[in-house]
Amino acid sequence: MRTRLRRWVAIMLFLLYPPAVFADGPVCGAGKGPAIGGYDVVAYFTKSEAQKGSPEFKAEWSGATWHFADAGHRDLFLKAPEKYAPQYGGYCAYAMSKGGEADGDGERWKIVDGKLYLNNNWIAQKLWSKDIPSKIKDADGQWPKAKTKIRAGNRE
Repeated sequence: MRTRLRRWVAIMLFLLYPPAVFADGPVCGAGKGPAIGGYDVVAYFTKSEAQKGSPEFKAEWSGATWHFADAGHRDLFLKAPEKYAPQYGGYCAYAMSKGGEADGDGERWKIVDGKLYLNNNWIAQKLWSKDIPSKIKDADGQWPKAKTKIRAGNRE
């Protein structure tokens, strides 16, 4: 009975609050320069490649400055930032799945089910790739605690 009640509560929360509420959080690199090292997050979706953005085409969102390769990418991002922003604020998906935080690297990326994930290095990318669904589930569970810690400046 308790399991059904918990499941019902979880479903109701998901329906009552848009997914963006669950996705918001601190952005990797904010305060130190452009988000995720200046990579154009829209290019991952439109060109299937990691592409550096330009300060000429920038936007502010979620406490960070985002760079884009062109005005079109910037405008797409501003219309739906949650669609393009990386999961876990651009922090490493593999580290997050293990309960840690490491900066994501714009060159170590993958789109899974329409969501962008970054990893810190090729080793993390390889380990994460061994069981992506499980790692995403684990990281999703760790993200609420991690973003609270990151916001408080207690990043280890």
